[in-house]
Amino acid sequence: MDKVMQLASEKGVMIFSKSSCCLCYSVKFLFQELGVRYECYELDLDPDCQEMEKALMRLGCNAPVPAVFIGGKLIGSTNEVMSLHLSGLLLQKLKQHQSLS
Repeated sequence: MDKVMQLASEKGVMIFSKSSCCLCYSVKFLFQELGVRYECYELDLDPDCQEMEKALMRLGCNAPVPAVFIGGKLIGSTNEVMSLHLSGLLLQKLKQHQSLS
């Protein structure tokens, strides 16, 4: 869990992803379209992938990926990100952490 939290707190926006996940692609595409500066950590390229997935689940993710952190705080997965976006709250959270280009 320490590795996940350290990575999540290093950048304004961190997305934990898997390179073959279509939901991860959708979240990353949304952030690109919004002009968000984010860091992406591909779990499937890390030998500790299973441990990191377990840590994300313990933190409250319904599914281990995508897991989006803004300002070191877990926002959630695809459903939570899309709900925030549709309500207009996602941009507010991103502006607070100066993650917009």
